[in-house]
Amino acid sequence: MSEFLTTKQVQELLQVDRTTIYRMINDGRLVGVKVGQQWRFARMEIQTILEGGTSSEKEGQASVTPEILPTHCVQVIQDVFAEVAEVGAITTHLNGEPITQPSNCNRFCQLIRSTKSGEKACKASWQQLAAMPEINSEDFYTCHAGLQYSRAGIQVNENISSILIAGQFYIQAPDPDEEKSRIASLAGKHGILPAALFEASTALPVLDLRLQHKIGRWIRRVAHTFGDIGRERADLMGRLQKISEMSKFDLIA
Repeated sequence: MSEFLTTKQVQELLQVDRTTIYRMINDGRLVGVKVGQQWRFARMEIQTILEGGTSSEKEGQASVTPEILPTHCVQVIQDVFAEVAEVGAITTHLNGEPITQPSNCNRFCQLIRSTKSGEKACKASWQQLAAMPEINSEDFYTCHAGLQYSRAGIQVNENISSILIAGQFYIQAPDPDEEKSRIASLAGKHGILPAALFEASTALPVLDLRLQHKIGRWIRRVAHTFGDIGRERADLMGRLQKISEMSKFDLIA
């Protein structure tokens, strides 16, 4: 029996259409090799999916519950959103742990997150954002470093399970003396050269009113899209789990 399967064979095993197969390849849920114009998939990878794991698990590694949000797919959308909106962005769990890599991260935040204490402070700020009421409001919030952020909840099932955060900007120009004092304090707290952090702060954007109004709407739309993607993935994984259980039953019978 061949160790590699065709697209049609994978469709039959997973009970999905060809478009879904290509979508799974693009967002990282399925790993394949293109031979000429045809895709080939390792039988072991498909079996791993049928058994409730993910196609990127290595042989011999225990199956784990996959993330509801396909990280690769979410990362690409988040990167585009951050670039168009000209802000930084990240998607996190409600406890502040990142799901994605930061998008369009400016030098100021890179310096702070380059230290353990700075990274810890950023995660604490993200957790606080998730814990605040009216998670889908258009309000702006201030992080530990004094920058403004907006956020929107990502709802896959009945509850919000993660948040999309857009930030690393000011909504009004800071007072020069207050900013200098704040940056000196941040630099001392996290062991960063004050001159380097102050220089990086000069490039921090100040959003005009037009962009401030748009950020709230954009981030909610992107978060809603992430929720749709998560629900589609959860539905697929549920169907795969049923197929796996049926296959095991057939083997026992």
